[in-house]
Amino acid sequence: MTTAAVAESKPYHHGDLRRALLDAAEAVLVREGPSALSLRAVAREAGVSPAAPYHHFKDKSELLRAVAMEGFARLKLAMSSALARETAPEERRSALGVAYVEFAQANPALYRVMYDCARNADQMPDEHGEDVSAFQLVKDTLTEVAGGQVSELDLELTAIASWCAAHGLAEISKFEKFKPLKDALGGERAFLQGVLAHLGVMAQRKDG
Repeated sequence: MTTAAVAESKPYHHGDLRRALLDAAEAVLVREGPSALSLRAVAREAGVSPAAPYHHFKDKSELLRAVAMEGFARLKLAMSSALARETAPEERRSALGVAYVEFAQANPALYRVMYDCARNADQMPDEHGEDVSAFQLVKDTLTEVAGGQVSELDLELTAIASWCAAHGLAEISKFEKFKPLKDALGGERAFLQGVLAHLGVMAQRKDG
């Protein structure tokens, strides 16, 4: 019997298929990168028929969006866990940024899919419709830092600036030119904390 015939005849439980396909998609991502991700590749990885993914995803773009939503949900979980380990507002803000960058570093292929989908949709996926998104965690933490005394406009702009800072740091943090600074500070995490802790420092000194 051919591999295709085995896959075609292999039974699966409908309640588990979506989860199995998303797990298979991540396995393909990690091993081969985003360009290798397709409905056929995911079906093969999951050990189901080539037609099986169409029970949940009408095309590749819908699969990619589901993978991206999983990624943003996991990013939120990583950031929430980082918050739970800190109590001081300023430290909580830095912890969010470090968690963001470390997530991006640990999941480069998934991170790429997340932002490819976000750009294509002109918005971040809604994280399964959850009330509190990763971005909202940033806003809530910034409100803590400001002691609640901040306008909604300033809060939104500061949250965007903070998100952009973490996103940019994730993109360049592994540059070789930063190695001496990392060594001087005591390692990768100390470097990330140092950069994030200095956001706005020069402006504050100027205002002072």
